[in-house]
Amino acid sequence: MGSDRSGQILTSDLQTRNKIMRHQRFAGSLLIGVSVGLLACSGNAETQDAPEEMQVADLTMDECWLRDISQEDAQARVSPRSVTPVAFENGQGVLCYGAPSAKGREIMGELVPFGSAWRVGADEATALHLTGPASIGGVALEAGAYSIYAEPGAEEWTFFVNPSYERWGIPIRPEVRETEIGSFTATPEAMDEMVETMRFRYEPDDDNAMGNIVLEWENTRVSFHLHPGG
Repeated sequence: MGSDRSGQILTSDLQTRNKIMRHQRFAGSLLIGVSVGLLACSGNAETQDAPEEMQVADLTMDECWLRDISQEDAQARVSPRSVTPVAFENGQGVLCYGAPSAKGREIMGELVPFGSAWRVGADEATALHLTGPASIGGVALEAGAYSIYAEPGAEEWTFFVNPSYERWGIPIRPEVRETEIGSFTATPEAMDEMVETMRFRYEPDDDNAMGNIVLEWENTRVSFHLHPGG
């Protein structure tokens, strides 16, 4: 009994330390982004001549919560853990998700049933991490991390935003849904292209101030707008 309890305490301590380290990395990225923004506004010629990649802090798979698995093993899954970076006027972010493949199956309306909550991915909850305030689909968000899931439909999808993100993506039980902070709708579009592996893309505007997050799988595309907040 003593040995089991010691093991539980060590596991709890390790999880706590890992969570603190993730938040420290995230806070560091935020500070880098703010510092770069201030330098850019100062009119310093050296800053203006800096390479493009220096203008935005790097957010990576380090931000993504994983359940008892390394990044390398998560990327080697049947549905690899993937990231899509986003950038907007007053910050940046990363969208973490598992990327399932069709493998000859009918997806929309079958594997992904209409009218039921879906984690828009695989494995852990799909999560959006932001270094600054923003809105998605009109739902205002502060800097932080949020899970995103949806109820797909033939004519309309409803997306939900939830601050509970460090969890397995399913089941999406009532106790999970009780903490939702907003929802929005989007209209699916048919594509000629067959997308075998589900993917998220980010389409920024010309000024990189805002953009659209685009989900594509099989012959369906759904997008929603990300707008800077604050």
